[in-house]
This record gives sequence, structure tokens and C-alpha cells, in this order.
Amino acid sequence: MLDRKRPKPADYFSDWKQREALAEAMIPVVGKLYRERNVKVYVYGRSLVSQSVLDIMKTHRFVRQVEQNELSEFETWPLVEALGRLELGTGHVDIGRLSVTYAAGPRTEGVSAEAFLRKELQGLIGSTAKPVAAPRDVVLYGFGRIGRLMARLLIEKTGGGDVLRLRAVVVRKSSQDDLVKRAALLRRDSIHGSFDGTIRVDEENGSFIANGNEVKLIYADAPESIDYTAYGINDAIVIDNTGKWRDEAGLSRHLQARGVSKVILTAPGKGALKNIVYGVNHADISADDRIITAASCTTNAIAPALKAVDEQFGIVSGHVETVHAYTNDQNLIDNFHKANRRGRSAPLNMVLTETGAASAVAKVLPSMAGKLTGNAIRVPVPDVSMAILHLTLKRPTSVEEVNEFMRWASLHSPLSRQIDYTSSPEVVSSDFVGSRAACIHDAQATIVQGNSAILYLWYDNEFGYACQVHRVLEHVAGVHYAVYPDATTVGFSWPQSQ
Repeated sequence: MLDRKRPKPADYFSDWKQREALAEAMIPVVGKLYRERNVKVYVYGRSLVSQSVLDIMKTHRFVRQVEQNELSEFETWPLVEALGRLELGTGHVDIGRLSVTYAAGPRTEGVSAEAFLRKELQGLIGSTAKPVAAPRDVVLYGFGRIGRLMARLLIEKTGGGDVLRLRAVVVRKSSQDDLVKRAALLRRDSIHGSFDGTIRVDEENGSFIANGNEVKLIYADAPESIDYTAYGINDAIVIDNTGKWRDEAGLSRHLQARGVSKVILTAPGKGALKNIVYGVNHADISADDRIITAASCTTNAIAPALKAVDEQFGIVSGHVETVHAYTNDQNLIDNFHKANRRGRSAPLNMVLTETGAASAVAKVLPSMAGKLTGNAIRVPVPDVSMAILHLTLKRPTSVEEVNEFMRWASLHSPLSRQIDYTSSPEVVSSDFVGSRAACIHDAQATIVQGNSAILYLWYDNEFGYACQVHRVLEHVAGVHYAVYPDATTVGFSWPQSQ
């Protein structure tokens, strides 16, 4: 936690304009670091790359909520400016966390920002290490809700083009203007807004170009019928977004196609396939694995929180109730559906249905085997869901202790990219559209009585899940960035528990 209070400015408007100018000055420095050196700058896990002046200022303001104190552009700018002067190798630098350390003293008192960074980033200065030995080709098989969000993420994270490259999208042809329509759906999204950049269509070459990335549109009815090498695609990782095949036999059809080396399924897998939730069990992925499944959005939402709580308090048993946004699987108006209740109009009803997340989490987190039950209610919102965890713990605790631990876990634990935190009494589901976390702990809703605890977790079941899939993709591709400071070295040694 930040241990100093900034005095209130004598003139709020003057203070705002000064901070606005500093945020504006950060943009070219951050942009150049990313374009030329593939160095991505963050403030408490939130990227500053390609952000507007106001976005950067809002990110600084966000720190007040999670660290319970201010982080000002006056504090981060000297470090951002110094960062731009250093000869850095490829990596991720959280300038927000480093600024807090630098401002905390006393060991940094009298030390220049550049000298401080040279010490903290000594492993990155002059480094020629790359996050991956050679660029990897990526193919999206299916271009629905998750497929298009994966495309947005891959294009956003292209950087210098030497890590992951989106090369193609595979779909079934639906109309003569299919390419134009697919590009239009990528360009505009009713939930997630407009694409951040430019998209042009090259009908002659059967591709669309998004922020300079040429992406081929391949039409096929069967995975094994495609020769990706004919499009210059080799050693590709195919991300199957269709969910049509969920077992090894079905997904292996992708591996029969020329130019494919690995497959990731954006749904829970069946049989012996490894279900992976990044941050929880991604270390289970081996170099020999050719098919990996990224589990479900709900499993990705609850597994990190369950792991953290189990590490700290111990979980005896629990029930998971999912309040889930409706999906494309449901009907807009009442009509036949093979599943119970799902035939009723999605935007007009709450629909009680089953969820496999409670049992599926045991594949990801074996310590939960036999401990959880679960159910789900589909509700009339198009995105952002909530998981309610009713847990019996191994020891009594309090609302304050649970919330403080989850706040710490969101900031300093190895799960800081998966668990986010909010303490606002005014947030509602739409406030979490676009969240990149697997889940967001709502501190205002926590209920504790003795060893019984109820936690409320928000999650963007579309974009938050897509971000988790992208993290799995990076791991499968062997992409590993140097991260400063590195939260993975902390473990779950919560200082207040000692």
C-alpha cells in the first residue's frame, strides 16, 4: 500500500492541466518503446500503449482504489522519461509499481530516476533476448464472438511483428459479399465498440488488412481439407472457436492439415484433454502437447479466486451460482431448442440452466475435486456475468480480512493478471465490459459469518475470457516476456498472514 498522502492542490484546474501535459508527454515515449524495442509499459497491470491522454490519467486514478492512495503523473513521468533513455531489451515494465517503490524511500532517497531504473531493470538493459525464437503463425478457425475478439487482441499485440502473427481466419462461405461482411463485424461491435484502428478489404487477394496485418479469409467445410502452406502459413497454432469438436479425435482433424502444429480449443475439452486456466495450471502444458483446451469462461473466472482463497483460508466445500449473460446458443424469441429451458426468449427471461464449471474446475484445480456444486441462471444482458461463491472455509475469518487478502492478491500475487478488485458501491455489470481480468472481486458484496464466506466475482465472459485464451496461446507458442517487477516470485506469502 502507498504510505504517503498527496496534499490537495490549491488550484484543481491548474493541477489537472499539469498532469494532462505529463500524460500527453508519455504517449510518444511509450509508443516508441513499444514499436522499436517491444517494451510494453504498464501502470498496475493496465497497458499505456496506444492509450489516449484521458485513458492514461484514468489509469493513474484507478490506483487510488486498489492501493487506497494516490498515484500521480508527477510521480510516474520522471520514470517514464528515464525509461525512454535506456537501451532496453524486449519486456514488460510496470512503471506504476516501480514509481511506488521509488517514492517510498528511504533507500531511494537522493537516487535519480535513471539510476533507480538501472538497478531495478538491470536484467533488461542491453538484453538481446527475444520472447520467442521466431514469429509464430496463428489461425482462427471460426469467426464468431470469441474469434473476432481474439483477432482484435492479436492485432493489438502485433508490436514489431516478431512474436505472434494472425495470418488467417477460416469460415464457411455464406454469401458473395462474405469477406466484406466479416470485416464489417470486426470493425463494429455492439458490445465492445469500434475496432481500434483501420480495416480495409482486399477482395482480389481474399483478405482484410487490419492495422497493417494482412489476414487471409479461407473458406472450408472440414479442417483437414486445408493446405495452409499454400498461403505461406507454417507451423501454425490453430485456435478453434467453433466448439464443434471438443474431444481429441475431432480436434486432431486440424493436425491433419498441412502447416498446422498445435490446436487450442476455446471451450471445455472432453476426455483426457488438458483444460487450462492461465495463472492456475498453465505450467501443466508440456512441449509435447499438441491439443490444449482453454476451459470455459466461468471456469476461468472462478478457478483463480478459488485457488487464492484455498491457499490462504482453505476450502472445505462450496456452491457456485453463475448469473450469466445470454449467449448465441439461446433463442431471441421462444422456439424449439434441444436443451431444457433454453428455447425460451433470452432477452425476455431469466433462464435456469446447468453449468459444468463447478465440476470442471477440479480438472484445473485438483484440490477442489468433490467439494463444489453449481448452477447457472442466464439473464437478459448481452455480456458480463457474475459468479457467486458460497464457501465453507477451514477457519473463521472476517469481511475485512477476506477483502484485504483479495485486494493484495489482485496487486501482488502470481494471480494479479487474473484477479481484479473493486471497492466501489456503485458498479454494475456494464462497467466491466472490456475487463482483461478473468474475474473482478466485488469487495462491497462480500459476506462472512464465521467460517462461511460468500464472494461475488464479476467477469466479462467474452473479452476477459479471450484475454485468458491469448495468455494460453502465448504459453503454447513459447512466448515468455521478461516482466519487471515480477509478481510470480512473490507466491502467496501474504504479509498480513505472517
